[in-house]
Amino acid sequence: MRVGSVETLFRYPVKSMQGEKPASVELLEKGIEGDRNWAVRDEKRGGLSGAKRFPDLMRFSSTLVEDLSSDGSREAEIVFPDGQRRSSSDPALAKHISEALGQEVTFWPLLPEEEVDHYRLGAPVHSDIETELRAIFGRTDEESLPDLSIFPPETFQFASPPGSYYDVYPLHVMTSASLSTLQERAPESVMDVRRFRPSILIGDAQSGDPFPEAAWCGKRLGVGEAEIEIISECPRCVMTTHGFGDLAKDPSVMRALVRENNGNLGVYAKPIKTGRIQVGDPVVLLAG
Repeated sequence: MRVGSVETLFRYPVKSMQGEKPASVELLEKGIEGDRNWAVRDEKRGGLSGAKRFPDLMRFSSTLVEDLSSDGSREAEIVFPDGQRRSSSDPALAKHISEALGQEVTFWPLLPEEEVDHYRLGAPVHSDIETELRAIFGRTDEESLPDLSIFPPETFQFASPPGSYYDVYPLHVMTSASLSTLQERAPESVMDVRRFRPSILIGDAQSGDPFPEAAWCGKRLGVGEAEIEIISECPRCVMTTHGFGDLAKDPSVMRALVRENNGNLGVYAKPIKTGRIQVGDPVVLLAG
């Protein structure tokens, strides 16, 4: 059954930086080719880090500059908030990013999944675990924290699954219908898709549900040549409230998410069948 079409594809060469909107992508076993090939490491607390820890990372952007047929982390161009451009291969890149963030970081390509210590969590910012979680998920004292049981056990040991720089799963799927619902219910905020960092934005959703993708959990979708499995709804974090580009910092985004959809927007997914996905491809709910 057709449930929509691919409206926009997103690829983020550097974790937590803004990315690019290719017309087509190759979905591999570990995710979109060229996606999240690089990440920064917090040299104060240890561990890979992103915009939950360093909000200003979202003021940077990154694009691939190398043919995707090569192996390993593809060369990317990083655009700094002040407009300067530097290559991921620049040996002074980490120094310049550290200066822009006001915090010492290093800059890393993907390492093999056997290098487990590289992927382990660093020290928390807050000694109290509830305070730490509320900071990560942007929740007030009156709001419930997400149900953490939906996350795989390794989430509590590693900053990302070893061998990748994804927080949990390699794909985040959203519908434009859900984004429109949220905007209609929270007109005081700008619910720009860039705040929510999907991999695949699905338009023309064939559903009367305000948040259509939630009904796909536990099911498979055919997307272009590929197939994906929808795992669960996606609890949103404080990154959705950060200011970057022409978007202002806006904590009311999280208030709306909690009020309207239990803090969720979009769904986590993983590849089942590899293949090319293009803008305009039909999205089909598969039987079984």
